[in-house]
Amino acid sequence: MPLPMPSGRTRRTLTAAALAAAVVLTAGGCADFSEQDQTRNAGPFSSLPEFEAPRERPTPPSTEEPEEPPTGPCVDPNPAVIATCLASTSGVRPADPQGQTTYVAERATGKIIISKRYGPQRVVATVPVDSSGDGGLIDFELSPDYLEDRLIYALISTGSDNRIVRVAPDNVVTPVLTGIPKGAAGNMGSISFSSNGELRVATGNAGNAAAANNPGSLAGKLLVINPSTDDPRPRILASGFGSNVALCPDPESGRIFVADSGPAGDRLQMVEPSGLRRLWSWADRPGITGCAVAGGQISVSMARAFRIDTMAAPTNASPSVGKPSETDVKEQFGAVGRMTSFGTGVQLATINKTVPGAPAPTNDRVALFSPVGGTSEDNT
Repeated sequence: MPLPMPSGRTRRTLTAAALAAAVVLTAGGCADFSEQDQTRNAGPFSSLPEFEAPRERPTPPSTEEPEEPPTGPCVDPNPAVIATCLASTSGVRPADPQGQTTYVAERATGKIIISKRYGPQRVVATVPVDSSGDGGLIDFELSPDYLEDRLIYALISTGSDNRIVRVAPDNVVTPVLTGIPKGAAGNMGSISFSSNGELRVATGNAGNAAAANNPGSLAGKLLVINPSTDDPRPRILASGFGSNVALCPDPESGRIFVADSGPAGDRLQMVEPSGLRRLWSWADRPGITGCAVAGGQISVSMARAFRIDTMAAPTNASPSVGKPSETDVKEQFGAVGRMTSFGTGVQLATINKTVPGAPAPTNDRVALFSPVGGTSEDNT
């Protein structure tokens, strides 16, 4: 749901002062935005067959690791691990071009944290959320102009709905798009900015498969909004999604891929102007939780199966994907949730605290992963 892209925007570098000025809000139990909601109207929906790649992301300064590694319960010996001792995670974003630092969200606490290997960890923002079921702080994005406006956008759960909010540095959380259905499950979605500053919002079906195909509902949809306007009317890019909906835009082609768990099984689909095209499906439901595109490879995380499946991204010359290459990650990482890409690599965030049978030390974590491609077999 943020990589070096041919967007025409010059990459900026976050300074230590910018991070020190980052917003920290007061967390609560159930998030209450009733005074701010009032009479918000989402307006009519319309299709938008345009697919633009995400903008480049501002980056903090890189720092060298200590000559002698620190000791303690939160030091992970795995050199791929760059953040440890987190609460169960949700969204993750690279914080530098090499992927050595990360922004990661804690779903239940509402915290967005910046971290690197051996620390330190700093809380960039804390958004009040209702974390019942699989809700909470579902995903987040820094504003494309974060250095100037210090804004963070987040997909969160409240006591009554799922919604997009804008987090400002003056301790104000403002609703942007409200009324996304919330259920006991099926709340996990994903957001990402396109190069023109619009926000793509993928929503779960909130446990109601019929709502995903209902044009009057915001559930189970891929929406696009302009978050900088006072009336961000959502436009529908695609419909019919199930649960654990994860966006993985291709930084090279600008194509949008979506992984989710649908009525017939787990699946990977591509958004086209004419609708969705299924690329691969897993009838045995290994538990899709995330996806990322890097170096021409699509990686899909399977939390229940403790593995990551990787396949070649489709091209004009080869429109199908090959049979996935399966990587068992139980021993190294455990249960993997959301993922994001940087260059040719992937950052992953674990959800071991919520998956039975997952390993325990230094959880939860963010780590680096190198995709391994698959073969040419088709299975749509």
